[in-house]
Amino acid sequence: MTEDSKTCGCNASQDASLQPESQAASSAHAEMSHLSVFDVPKMDCPSEENLIRTAFASFEATVVFEFDLPGRKVHIYHPNMADKVEKAMKSVGLGASLVSFESVDHNAVQAALEVTTINETREAQALKWLLAINAFMFVLELGVGIVAQSTGLIADSLDMFADAAVYGVSLYAVGKAAKFKLKAAHFSGWLQIALALGVLSEVARRFLYGSEPVSVLMMSFGAVALIANITCLLLIFKSRNQGSHMKASWIFSANDVLANAGVITAGVLVAVTGSQMPDLVIGLLIAGLVMWGAVRILRLN
Repeated sequence: MTEDSKTCGCNASQDASLQPESQAASSAHAEMSHLSVFDVPKMDCPSEENLIRTAFASFEATVVFEFDLPGRKVHIYHPNMADKVEKAMKSVGLGASLVSFESVDHNAVQAALEVTTINETREAQALKWLLAINAFMFVLELGVGIVAQSTGLIADSLDMFADAAVYGVSLYAVGKAAKFKLKAAHFSGWLQIALALGVLSEVARRFLYGSEPVSVLMMSFGAVALIANITCLLLIFKSRNQGSHMKASWIFSANDVLANAGVITAGVLVAVTGSQMPDLVIGLLIAGLVMWGAVRILRLN
């Protein structure tokens, strides 16, 4: 299993706050005495992993995660508060169920932290590139989508934004207090909601009043977005099995390739049939998916 752990929060005592940061962290890690293992059947992308992390953002205690994305399992090292941990996992809405609960020693926790330290720099660098690519494509596709009168391209740009938000929140949260992590996640959720509503209203407007999507622009810039996501896949190919963020990013980008293919297919159908409907349908589907992901983020507290 590839391990990826992260400290969600720490409420140190007054004595610990007077210690150097590394000593305070070691003291917090020493408090973790139990391991809960959960089966999470609906966890298959970074937004869902981020949902789990954010669900623990308000915890006063230190929590360390190990994500097994292919096996859809989460190992959580924590102090003796099994009921609270289980409640937080179930609140995410991914069908989490407790598989096992046991006491562990400090060495097991330390081993998980060491593995994370080794991979952290390489993973962070890849996530920065993924963030940059998706943010650029969001702006580019949004602008072209408006010019091309294509709700499919506009919605696909929204999907790019959703990706960028996931990577941005993950990077922003590194080294930050739990409350900042939760606020950042909620901000991205509200922004995704606003953009999704904008796309849905545009779909409705164009359905009622008509539109003339430019099929050539749909196909060409759908292809550009496809190339961008393939580039993302290549960036994380060597690291796809070396950490949960890399596994999740691999799956997320692979799923985005399907959305890009949908936009290109819609462009072909618009050219062949002369109808706006293929463009409206693909725009509606992508906007709906982004909306659902944003709602799940906003449910966390």
